[in-house]
Amino acid sequence: MPSAHASTTASTATTSVDPRQFTRFADFYPFYLGEHSNRTCRRLHFAGSTLSLVCLAMLAFTGRPQYLLYGLLCGYGLAWVGHFVFEKNKPASFKRPLYSFMGDWAMYRDIWLGRVPF
Repeated sequence: MPSAHASTTASTATTSVDPRQFTRFADFYPFYLGEHSNRTCRRLHFAGSTLSLVCLAMLAFTGRPQYLLYGLLCGYGLAWVGHFVFEKNKPASFKRPLYSFMGDWAMYRDIWLGRVPF
């Protein structure tokens, strides 16, 4: 896995990279991490993902479908604030939605495991 320094370096090197060029998630993920070099942006992603999981649990527990909407709003809303306000870039989800979704959960896991700085 890339180190914190590698993701910072990747951020400056990947500013002109089109995320649609990636055909494998393994190649996309280092780019994804480079697009999340700002600590506040990563923390907002982590908070949004955690709240999305809480909403998913509430959906399962209550059967109320609005929790699906709440989960999407928490996850994407906080992530997009992180990108537009702190990271100063556009989310890769606009051009690579599936890989970006996968990247978010991989980064979430890697934050828990200490591979990506929180």
